[in-house]
Amino acid sequence: MRVLGVDPGTQHTGYGIVDEESGRLICSGMGVVTTSARHSLSKKLKTIHDGLVEIVTRFSPDVIVVEDTFLSKNIQIAFKLGQARGIALLVGELHGLLVAEYTPTQIKLAITGYGAAHKSQIQMMVGRLLKLKAPPESDHAADALAAAICYHHSAKMTGILTAGNAVRSLDRPIHRSET
Repeated sequence: MRVLGVDPGTQHTGYGIVDEESGRLICSGMGVVTTSARHSLSKKLKTIHDGLVEIVTRFSPDVIVVEDTFLSKNIQIAFKLGQARGIALLVGELHGLLVAEYTPTQIKLAITGYGAAHKSQIQMMVGRLLKLKAPPESDHAADALAAAICYHHSAKMTGILTAGNAVRSLDRPIHRSET
């Protein structure tokens, strides 16, 4: 399964491609779609769209995972971030990808075991989990890779739970007192 993680932003939208091969997670690509500070918001959103379409076309992921919006004290920043997220979600839908979303806290918990981890901790753990020679330099790319890893971990856990429930239901019915 190939997963595209996206860390949306109007200045820098990070992306990371994570494959699973024989139970091992592998980084197949990462980077940042960067926009110009001089451009209008609409031009920035088009740049993000075009960049993500190019990435989807190049890597052919099965899933796109978009980091959910965090609460910001600055409402204008939150609105702009939401628009960048919308572009990523739309690209996923238009290309027939499974679309998933996780909050920053969920991603941090999946990567470090601590929901308030710092950017440097995310970068370090992403490097370790993907067995990279060095942690990703860009915290945007690291966050995107972390989102993709979070999906892989979640999908694996869902598979385990589903298989466990199927085996349990074949053994015997679940009684109300067990739930």
